[in-house]
Amino acid sequence: MNVGLIVFLTLVALVVVFIIVFYNRLVGLTQRSQEAWSDVDVQLKRRTDLVPNLVETVKGYAAHERGTLDAVTRARSAAATAGGPEARARAENQLTEALRQLFAVAEAYPELKASENFRALQGSLADIEEDVQSSRRYYNAVVRDLNTTVETFPSNMVAAFFRFVKRAYFELERPEDRQVPRVTFGS
Repeated sequence: MNVGLIVFLTLVALVVVFIIVFYNRLVGLTQRSQEAWSDVDVQLKRRTDLVPNLVETVKGYAAHERGTLDAVTRARSAAATAGGPEARARAENQLTEALRQLFAVAEAYPELKASENFRALQGSLADIEEDVQSSRRYYNAVVRDLNTTVETFPSNMVAAFFRFVKRAYFELERPEDRQVPRVTFGS
């Protein structure tokens, strides 16, 4: 066999191995990002499902705060129907703001703050907020790895050929939203 043919076949084999390795990496990162988004979505759904209980509890003590309660309900509906990281982040930011207003209203009602049901809901919300933050961090880390692989040479050639695309980060719009909402009302 000719040395030139052996070199050529070796190069072809290396290119094929290169394509397979980067393709599999891109598939794995895409799957991990979808799984991570699913985890974020589950945590956000838990949070969204808790909101009606909070609204009903506050409603019993502060029924005349209708505007705030309606704003929370609208924000919850928007968050529940938003799709994709960017739209969901916008909707969740609105829900966070509405919940802050709800808790500000609750601050004016000592009997509400003392309610065992309200305190249990606060604790649940605090736990869920931590889970959301953790899920968001993991999702963004996986998306970072996927986006880096899609953009860097030489894997970007494989990504472009097989139409792998960058994913959006799940980001908060305002710096103050980067803080977990304060949900403790103990004295």
